[in-house]
Amino acid sequence: MMKRIRIDKKLVVVMLFTLVFGTIQAQQTEDERPNIIWLVSEDNSPFLGCYGDTYANTPHLDALAAEGILFEYAFANAPVCAPSRSTLITGVYAATMGTENMRSQYVVPDFIRLFPEYLRKAGYYTVNKSKTDYNMSPVEQRMEDAWDESSLQATYKNRKPGQPFFAMYNSSITHESRIHTRTEPLQHNPKEAPIPPYHPRTPEMEQDWAQYYDRVTQMDSWVGDILDELEKEGLAENTIVFYFSDHGGVLGRSKRFLYESGLHVPLIIRVPKKFAYLVDEKIEKQNNHMVSFIDFAPTVLRLAGVPVPSYMQGRGFLEKTSGRPETPAYGFRGRMDAGIDLSRTVREGKYRYIRNYMPHKIYGQYIEYLWNAPSMPSWEKAYHNGQLNAVQSAYWKSKPFEELYDCETDPHNINNLAGNTAYTDVLEEMRTMLDNWQIASNDVGFIPEPMMEMISKTTSIYEWARSDQYPLKKILETASLAASGNSKGLTTLIERLQDGNAIVRYWAAMGCRIRGEDAKAATFLLQKIVRHDKEASVRNIAAEALFYLGEKQLAMDILREGVLSPDLMVRVQALNTLQYLGAEAQHILPLVRHIVEMDPKRNGYDISAAKGFIRVAERKEY
Repeated sequence: MMKRIRIDKKLVVVMLFTLVFGTIQAQQTEDERPNIIWLVSEDNSPFLGCYGDTYANTPHLDALAAEGILFEYAFANAPVCAPSRSTLITGVYAATMGTENMRSQYVVPDFIRLFPEYLRKAGYYTVNKSKTDYNMSPVEQRMEDAWDESSLQATYKNRKPGQPFFAMYNSSITHESRIHTRTEPLQHNPKEAPIPPYHPRTPEMEQDWAQYYDRVTQMDSWVGDILDELEKEGLAENTIVFYFSDHGGVLGRSKRFLYESGLHVPLIIRVPKKFAYLVDEKIEKQNNHMVSFIDFAPTVLRLAGVPVPSYMQGRGFLEKTSGRPETPAYGFRGRMDAGIDLSRTVREGKYRYIRNYMPHKIYGQYIEYLWNAPSMPSWEKAYHNGQLNAVQSAYWKSKPFEELYDCETDPHNINNLAGNTAYTDVLEEMRTMLDNWQIASNDVGFIPEPMMEMISKTTSIYEWARSDQYPLKKILETASLAASGNSKGLTTLIERLQDGNAIVRYWAAMGCRIRGEDAKAATFLLQKIVRHDKEASVRNIAAEALFYLGEKQLAMDILREGVLSPDLMVRVQALNTLQYLGAEAQHILPLVRHIVEMDPKRNGYDISAAKGFIRVAERKEY
């Protein structure tokens, strides 16, 4: 017969209390994870009072900086929104994914996710209000997985009681489009605008700068409203606040360019006292630690206690670092709207190094959207009227292969030290740093975009570039040799015009184009390429090289084929070249004008490039 078990009632009560209290305690631990909010403005460098700008009027951001951490050296990895945000939202360089060209929408591998998805899976309520611009495909499912809400009405207030949230609020108040029209009386005096030395002080330039600073003040009020709301909701002591811009800007030679003016951004982070333990106590209120957007996703995940996926290329910058060295800030420039170009940069310490792989192209390529700012045509007109000094004129001329700047003594990056023998060691160190990063990150930006367009129809560029079809070291060697303009390299370039890899052939032909008449020994092989090469992008650049070798009719025949191609990026490439030929391509003008007139409301990059060619060919630009 079984014995009856005596139940100690006091023990049961203790056990139940322990179970319930333990559950509540665990729930409290989970719910006391920090809320995190990103306040993201557009197109602005550190034009804030807290960064020492005396022309600025930014009381709310100045107050936020006084309460938080101001980062002196924060950088976007791309100087334009879509590639920059592509890096920011994934923790992977756009130059690694194939998303560095503006609004290209190429396929990205499924395993690369939008980082808020990991927060959401960990119990966070995720909100995006409301810009996306992630520059990748497919994005719809990624969006659904990443955000609980993504719209102009999105709000963290819809979360469950006690649920932590991550919210990304975006403001377009300072976007470049806000200086395209004159709508309100100016609050800042144009005559007092701190115009940089590379800009002429035209009335339009003064107005654009003053109007832009007005927008920065309005953006500051937007920040203040959101911070006030956090206070009223009783959330300020539970919320880590980030404020930053999506890249530098906004006037010509800032946004879209790899200078401090295009990449240096404001970054202020306020961490409430209760979460101070999450941050390295060595981080100072005014911090000179170098960070870039590649680090933002892992930083947020670590603050939330969420594991960082191994494919992410950055690392957290707020937690204890154990004395590890900071990561240099790398940057990339690909196609900007319809303007084809390719440059890379690294900022390490006080130096910025830039390598231009298409130095024959002028800085000031015509980009239709950029020219909507009244300051741009005024700057261009002043140049053609001979009214500029050497620094202001440089924008309208071709680029050097290499640029090196001391950003402490030369914050505007106007004194190129690359040719100064006193900086030989620095130059070599920066070269090596950039080379190593390009290899380590598997930089895919050297694939001609017409090829990218074709690759993306069947697979991701990320995955394709990890095959033997993308011999990166050989491609980088060819591209650097091409861009250097070194006359001794022509023999190697001629050999590589016959290479079995189309990307190598492309850069070898680019080298011939850059050398102009000095590449005469390559004429026969270039003629062979334009007649027989299977890759349209290779034929187009070979045709451009032949034009400058006197084979103008043959070159025009190939470029005409490019203009009529069914492939968008082949058309853009051909039309981009025609902009440089201008009046010498008059006989193609009726065809290009007809293409624009057939569908005048369409806003494709091919149409934009076509308008650029018409503008030059008709000589109506001044």
